[in-house]
Amino acid sequence: MHRNVPNAISIARLALTPFLAAAAATRHLDVFRWILLVCLASDILDGWIARRFDLRSKLGARLDSIADLLVELAALLGLWMFHADIVREHAAVIGCALGLYFGQMMFALWRYRKVSSFHTVLNRIGAYAQGIFLIALFFWQYSELLFFAAICLVMLASIEEIVIVSLLSEWTADVGGLWRMRKQQRTAPR
Repeated sequence: MHRNVPNAISIARLALTPFLAAAAATRHLDVFRWILLVCLASDILDGWIARRFDLRSKLGARLDSIADLLVELAALLGLWMFHADIVREHAAVIGCALGLYFGQMMFALWRYRKVSSFHTVLNRIGAYAQGIFLIALFFWQYSELLFFAAICLVMLASIEEIVIVSLLSEWTADVGGLWRMRKQQRTAPR
C-alpha cells in the first residue's frame, strides 16, 4: 500500500489540474493561486517520498512527468490571464524556454515513443526556481531577478535533457543528470 503513495499524490495533482486551469480561465485569482501552491507542493512531496523511501517506479515517473506538464500548462494560462503584461514584455525569452522544453519532449517522443522522465537534478532545481517565481508572483509581486533565474535554469535543464535524449539509446527514468549518466557509463563493465 505505501508503495503507491507517490503515485497517489501525482494522481491527485493530475486531478487538480482541470480546476487550476478553470480558475485561471475564469480569472479566480485566489482559487488559482491556492491550487497552484498545492500542486507545486505536492510535486515536491511525491518526488521526495519516492526518493527518500526508494519508492520510484516507471509508472510513478510517467505520472509525475504528465502531472508536471499539465500543471505547467495551467500555470502558463494563469500567467497569461493574470499577468499578460509580463508575458508580452518577455515573450522572446519565454518563447525560447517553451521551445526548448517542448522540443526536448518532442525529441523524446520521437526517440522513445514516450516523454522523458529523467528527473535530473538540474530539472528539479529549475522546477523549484520556477515554483518560487510563480508563488512569489501570485502571492506577492513580480520579481525580475526570480523570473530570469527561473527561466535560465529551466532552459539549461531542457538543454541537458536534449543532450541526454541524444545520448541514451533507450528510455530510462530517473537519470539524475548528464554528469551522473556519463559517470555511470564510464564505470560500467564492458
